[in-house]
Amino acid sequence: MIRNTTRNQKLGWVLFIAYLALLVYFMFFAESLGRNPDLREYSYNLEPFKEIRRFYKYRKSLGMEAFLLNIVGNVVGFMPCGFFLPIISRRSKKFYNTFLFSFCLSLCIEITQLVFRVGSFDVDDLFLNTLGGMLGFFTHRVVQKVRIRRRKRK
Repeated sequence: MIRNTTRNQKLGWVLFIAYLALLVYFMFFAESLGRNPDLREYSYNLEPFKEIRRFYKYRKSLGMEAFLLNIVGNVVGFMPCGFFLPIISRRSKKFYNTFLFSFCLSLCIEITQLVFRVGSFDVDDLFLNTLGGMLGFFTHRVVQKVRIRRRKRK
């Protein structure tokens, strides 16, 4: 497996593993995000778009920081996943594979939060994280097209 990988794929793997380590830290251990093990109060949301609507509706009273952290943070947090997957895996060059992997990774994180009562299980996070993975995938596609056009000009 390692012999057949390109230099870019190896670098992609290193960056992807670093991204996953940071993701795990922020999802489960970052006290600044309310991941304190002493606080066992736990909540979950199974109603689609409930928290998205709530954060949007009360964005002025909650503050723009809370709005951006929840809504934009979930999307941006998964963009590297969708960006690096096509680099490290030939299978992930297909849209549906990257979509499925992003969704499954998000589901694993949410289930882990549910089981260990860290953070909160939220169906909206599944949607936002998967959306972030897809935006990362499309960003990768755009970058690749720009790279190909530049090579053709030379």
